Amino acid sequence: MEFYYPNFINDMWRIFGLVYFGDKDRFVDQRHKTFRLDELRPFLEEKGIALSDTGREVVREKDNAADKHLSIKRHIDLADILSGLPECEAVATTGEKAASVVAEITGTEIPKTGECAECSLTLKDGTIRSFRHWRMPSSSRAYPLKIDRKAEMYARMLQTIEVH
Repeated sequence: MEFYYPNFINDMWRIFGLVYFGDKDRFVDQRHKTFRLDELRPFLEEKGIALSDTGREVVREKDNAADKHLSIKRHIDLADILSGLPECEAVATTGEKAASVVAEITGTEIPKTGECAECSLTLKDGTIRSFRHWRMPSSSRAYPLKIDRKAEMYARMLQTIEVH
């Protein structure tokens, strides 16, 4: 996959369009049934939004995209990632599987959807890094929440961490 959330029926980039521009089609290339990556990448960089998978080694146990059939064999090295992002104050996960990985890494409870947990990790240099872990609703249309409500939850999170 060329970039995150590539499935045209996934609403992540529509959510960002709604949150920042009031237009769910802001990053949608309707004619080609894809997203405008040439606009998305600089937009995310300007806003200071980084993306990462929570799994480094992943096995799909069934031939579908459902997280419940996803087995994460090796998760991200979150402490290493945060070492390289000194201004990062929050980690947002989009769904229960990703939220459970971050909760496991940090030894915290999985936050309720749309909420956050205070976390800390010891970095490789020995410093302790505090941050908030936000569990956001999945942007998949299989997740039973209307896109407008998802966008409201993302907007609240982004405003709380001052990503404007």
